[in-house]
Amino acid sequence: MRQPASASGRALLARDVEFMPAAYASTEQTAASRDQAPPHPAVAERLDRLISQPTVIAATLAVDVATVVAAGALSYAIWFEGAAGVGAFMAMLAVAAVVPVVLKSRWAYTIPALSSLAHQLAELALALFVAISGLLIVNIVAGVDIAPIRAWAMHWYLFALAACMAERLVLTQLLQNWAKAGRMARRTVIVGGGKPTFDLIERLDRTGSSAIQILGIFDDRDKYRSPEQVGRYAKLGRFEDLEAFCRDQRVDLLIIALPTVAEERILHILKMLWVLPIDVRIAALGSKLKLRSRAYNYIGDVPFLPVFDKPMSDWSVAIKSIEDRTLAALGLLVLSPLLALIALAVKLDSRGPVFFRQKRYGFNNEPIGVYKFRSMYVDQCDATATKLVTKGDPRVTKVGAFIRKTSLDELPQLINVLKGELSLVGPRPHAMQAKAEGRIYDEVVEGYFARHKVKPGITGWAQVNGWRGETDTLEKIEQRVAHDIYYIENWSTWLDLKILVMTPLALVTDKNAY
Repeated sequence: MRQPASASGRALLARDVEFMPAAYASTEQTAASRDQAPPHPAVAERLDRLISQPTVIAATLAVDVATVVAAGALSYAIWFEGAAGVGAFMAMLAVAAVVPVVLKSRWAYTIPALSSLAHQLAELALALFVAISGLLIVNIVAGVDIAPIRAWAMHWYLFALAACMAERLVLTQLLQNWAKAGRMARRTVIVGGGKPTFDLIERLDRTGSSAIQILGIFDDRDKYRSPEQVGRYAKLGRFEDLEAFCRDQRVDLLIIALPTVAEERILHILKMLWVLPIDVRIAALGSKLKLRSRAYNYIGDVPFLPVFDKPMSDWSVAIKSIEDRTLAALGLLVLSPLLALIALAVKLDSRGPVFFRQKRYGFNNEPIGVYKFRSMYVDQCDATATKLVTKGDPRVTKVGAFIRKTSLDELPQLINVLKGELSLVGPRPHAMQAKAEGRIYDEVVEGYFARHKVKPGITGWAQVNGWRGETDTLEKIEQRVAHDIYYIENWSTWLDLKILVMTPLALVTDKNAY
C-alpha cells in the first residue's frame, strides 16, 4: 500500500501527488511569522456573527430526514392505529434517505436555492413523490400487495410535504434576514488597484453585493500607481500580508484583478495562496480573452476565471459533518464501557488526571486542544511535543505504552469530533512544535500547510498506509504530507469509509507507534 518515497518535499508534492506545479509548491511564511501577524483593525466585522453555509446545508438535510421519518410514523399511526414495526420503520428510513439524494441531484441544497421558497416547494414535492413512489414500485416488484399501504403512502406524502413546507418557510425567512445583515455573504479580498479594480468593484457592488462582502484590497504598488482607497474600500496591505490576513479573517474568496500579462505577480500570489482553504478567481471583466460562457464563474453579472477551489464543496462539508457527528456519537455510546476501563487503568497506574489536552494545528492552522488519555507521567507531559515519543521512552507509563501502541489513547478525540474540531478521517493533527530531524515540520516540507485545508482527523490515509508514529526522518514527514494531500484532492465518502474499515487492521499490523 505504501507509495514510493521521493527525494525531497517539493518533488514529492509535485510529482508523486501530481497536485501542484513545483513552481507553486512553496510557502515562505513560517509558523512563527504567522503567529506574530498583527491584527487588522480595518476589518471590523465580528467573525462570530458569520453563518456557515455548510452548517446551514447540513442542518437542513438533517431536518429533512427527521421530518420525513416523523411524517411517515405519524401517518402510519393514524392510518393503521398503531406503532410502526421494524419493516415499516426501515421503509421510512429508505424514503428519508432518497429524498435528499433527489434534492441534491437537482441542486436544491445550495444557499441560492434554499433562499427561494417557491423553488424549494416544487423540488420537495418532486423529491417526496419520487421517493414514496419508488417504495411502492419496489413492493410491487417484490410481489407484495400494496393495497393496504397505498392510502398510508398518500397520507405520508401529504404530511411530509406540509411539514417540509413549514420548515422551508422558516428557513427562507432566516436566510433572507441573515443575507440582509451580511451574515451569509462570502468574505472577499481583491488583489490589484487602479481603474481596473475600481471598475470591478463598481460592477460587483451593483450586481453581486448580496453574494460577497468585500473586506479590502491588497497591492504591492505604491500609492501613486495604486491609491490607498478604491471607492469605499481601503488598501489593507501588500502581497506578503495576504496569507496571514486570509487565515486570520477566514476569507472565503480571493479575486485577482491584475491584467493577465502580469504573469510573474499572479504566479507569486498563487504560490503563496494554494495552501489556503479559499477559492481563488481571476477577474475577466474587460479581458480581451473571450472563452465560452461555461468556462467562467459569475458573481452577479461579472465573469471570473476559476483558479483554485476549496477542496470540498459546501455539500461535501455538510455530508462529512453529518457523517462525523453521527458516527462519533454512536462510537462514544458503544465504546463507553471500554473508555471507562481505560480511564480506570490510567488512574490506577500513575497519579494525575485521566485526560491530557495538547495544542495542535486544526483547520486553517487554527489551534485546537486535542483530547487524549494521559499516557505519560504527569510531571513529564509535553504539551507542545517539543520532543517526540520514541521507543522505550521513560516518560511513558506502563498503561500509557499499551494505549499508545494500540492508539486507544486517541479515543477521547471522538469528543473533538462532536465539537466540530476534528473529523473521523483526515490529516492527523500535528503538535505545533513537532520536529523531524530537529526541524519543525513546515521547515522540512514545502507546502506543508496545504494539509490544513480540511479538518484534521483521528485516522487518515497516511496512517492506514503505514506512515504513523515517530517522525525521526525527513522521509517520514514528507510521506505523511504527500498522503495527506492525496486524501484532500481525492476525498469522497467512500474513501472515508474505506479508511475507517482499514484502520483496525493498520493498528494491528503497524510497528511504528510508541
